Amino acid sequence: MGAIKDLIKQEPGGLVARAYTFAERAHRGQLRKSGEPYFNHPLAAAEILHEWHLDDATVAAALLHDTVEDTGAPLETIRKEFGNEVAFLVDGVTKLGHIKYRGSGADAASADSEAQNKAENLRKMILALSEDLRVVFIKLADRLHNMRTLGALPPAKQRRIALETDEIYAPLAYRLGMHNLSGELQDLAFPYLYPKEYRWLLSVSKEHFEERMNYLEEIKPRIERLLDDHGIKPLAIEIRAKRYSSLYKKLLRRDMDLGRIYDLVAMRVVVETLPECYAALGVIHEAYPPLPRRIKDYIAMPKPNAYRSLHTTVIGPEGKTIEFQIRTKEMHEENEYGVAAHWLYKQKTDPTGKGKAPSGQKLAAELKWVQQLKNWQERLSGESAADPEEFLRSMKIDFFQDRIFAVTPRGDVIDLPFAATPVDFAYHIHSEVGNSAIGAKVNGVVVSLDHPLRSGDVVEIVTQKGKKPSEDWLRFVKTSVARDHIRLSLRKKESAIRAAAAGSRSLARTELKILVEDRVGLIKDISGTIAQSRIGIVSFHTETAKGGKLHVNRVDIQTNDKRKLDKIVEKLRGVRGVREVSYK
Repeated sequence: MGAIKDLIKQEPGGLVARAYTFAERAHRGQLRKSGEPYFNHPLAAAEILHEWHLDDATVAAALLHDTVEDTGAPLETIRKEFGNEVAFLVDGVTKLGHIKYRGSGADAASADSEAQNKAENLRKMILALSEDLRVVFIKLADRLHNMRTLGALPPAKQRRIALETDEIYAPLAYRLGMHNLSGELQDLAFPYLYPKEYRWLLSVSKEHFEERMNYLEEIKPRIERLLDDHGIKPLAIEIRAKRYSSLYKKLLRRDMDLGRIYDLVAMRVVVETLPECYAALGVIHEAYPPLPRRIKDYIAMPKPNAYRSLHTTVIGPEGKTIEFQIRTKEMHEENEYGVAAHWLYKQKTDPTGKGKAPSGQKLAAELKWVQQLKNWQERLSGESAADPEEFLRSMKIDFFQDRIFAVTPRGDVIDLPFAATPVDFAYHIHSEVGNSAIGAKVNGVVVSLDHPLRSGDVVEIVTQKGKKPSEDWLRFVKTSVARDHIRLSLRKKESAIRAAAAGSRSLARTELKILVEDRVGLIKDISGTIAQSRIGIVSFHTETAKGGKLHVNRVDIQTNDKRKLDKIVEKLRGVRGVREVSYK
């Protein structure tokens, strides 16, 4: 906990120092479940945000983030002591913490309530994202420290917090480009969510990890010499082990075969300039043959969350595979800190710290997916009030699931959830492209419309004017955007059919006037005779004729075909009790 205290020494009367004193006094005497002083938690969150190079207002708000909720300090006091900006951030974090996210296993009576709670919590998250990203940064730092100290809580609470972390906070960190944070949150949640699988993975992977680590440590000097011989002097060459949670997910897709995991341990090469990235890639490929389809250029085509790096897998010494990740220092910092790197760059360009940092509101506005998320939530808010489970499912798929990026023939990148289809792709271009789609080409090859797309696929949609979507598409599309447009088009089609049918029925009507004697069963015989002719009855009215001895039946039927009418008149005249039949 040294960085914050060093900051306080540098500016003893500064914003962070005053927030430290206020929060320490407010939490004095409070203990965490572990028995340690409660103030250790907000201090740890502030330390994390300082590591992420956030501004003083954010660090101060982290120190104060539990004071309103847990100590009874009025928000107005925070505003008076520390200003509107800090008070706004503290209030945002306080609101996010009010509703608890719960996992599966609820009984039927509480399931609807829990779904409503989850949906409401996510709506608050969306609001915080769109108003000021720093509120979410504080919440992420708060969650990271809570996950690091989760062992002190009861098992049921451990699982609830771990589930929320895995389903919401880790994917959110990934969408913000904070890859290291996202991976750590998933790793911390993994043992609590899947304890048996975690223990199994530890037992079977330990030997493989050690073997791969030793192998890369041995060849690291060779790589350094190889690059040096070609005039490339890396800033760093690091050996990075794959995270357990990520490894387990990959094993599920590889028949649980560790031998098919090429990036169990990877070598990361950090260089000074962009040209050196490609030069280093060329040197490595010249020395070691690359595996086909394992070269990924995320510099020329970054991931949707702005991740940039070169990835390649080669056959190294002794015939063993090695994955290399090659990037500049700036790319590495962006990949580690994501959107938070904006504050880091501000500090680099203005070492005095007196320059104006970018606002969390401005950054939120610049992130296209954050604005899409807000618009999407507003569009669905009315529907999801009735069906919160649909809101949750759609949100997890559309925004928090693993992402891929597919490319139009013109080079535009379309951000989609994992395993999205050409139909999802088409609707993300335009609703009319989706509605009129009849086929697709992926990388020049014709594929079915339910074909799962992969990152980097170039997708061309074949359309036909006047074509409408198929109800069968609802079976395989992955995004709510596609699903909503398909349903809307189907509803319009059904309405048009009903309107046409109603119009044709109104045009094809004839009134039969049947003069009859009163007897039991006569109406049934008349109706049956008409039905045998396969003609629908719209209405049937009976009234007494003048004189009272006979009755008039007026029957609206669904035809105006004269041949059919003459036949039905002839049949009705043969019914016992019918005296006369006419029509108009």
